[in-house]
Amino acid sequence: MRIYTRSGDKGTTSLVYGSRVPKTDLRVEAYGTCDETNSMIGLALSFLDGEAWELKTDFLQQMHRVQTILFHVGSEIATPNDREVSWKLKQSHIDELEEQIDAWDEVLTPLQTFILPSGHRASSALHTARTVARRAERLAIGISEETVNPLVISYLNRLSDYLFVAARYVNQSLGGEEIPLQADV
Repeated sequence: MRIYTRSGDKGTTSLVYGSRVPKTDLRVEAYGTCDETNSMIGLALSFLDGEAWELKTDFLQQMHRVQTILFHVGSEIATPNDREVSWKLKQSHIDELEEQIDAWDEVLTPLQTFILPSGHRASSALHTARTVARRAERLAIGISEETVNPLVISYLNRLSDYLFVAARYVNQSLGGEEIPLQADV
């Protein structure tokens, strides 16, 4: 299989099932931003190579599951309205994120103020992934009138919360320093 097809050389791309749209189409922006989020999560995880903590394997497994689901979310966004998606996001996927957020939050030092993205490189990269997930959410909201599964928007919203807490969890697990926002600048 060749990686290049030349079919996008004139500024269009294919949605799932082959219909062509401009590469500037909001749907393309939304699923591309899901891909960008996924890539940033992968970068964050690469910064954990060589690091050790008791629950690292569990953390990586959870993050890989999130990456897989996020890939499918992008596919769901890339499926035209008049076609059926082969994999559909469920409420249980959102529930999984919420359960993990709550579990991590129980062991984290409570926040007293806003924090700046900081600490361990993996934590800072997870904060970046969080902001990209927020952009994906905003883009998905923009196409929601074209019938995007409403659970997609909820998932992306919760994913950004999940990534925020994951960044804090990595910092706490590896001794990364969280820098509080200073009010007097």
